[in-house]
Amino acid sequence: MMKVITFSKRSVPVFIPQEHKGSLDLLQTKLESLALDFDFRRKWKRIKSVQMIRDVAIFQYNDGTKLYLDVS
Repeated sequence: MMKVITFSKRSVPVFIPQEHKGSLDLLQTKLESLALDFDFRRKWKRIKSVQMIRDVAIFQYNDGTKLYLDVS
């Protein structure tokens, strides 16, 4: 399933398995806590998509590299 999440005036697609719909709420809460983190906001500008696997968000950059973030 695909949803779109908006953070810092930028929308990014989030791919979530059907059985882990609650993970989107965890991701949104984690992003709200990172709202004042300047380093993360700079990284967010280069993110192409997000994939959720249980309690881990995998941010994929435009160049193919990945950033793993624990959202629990």
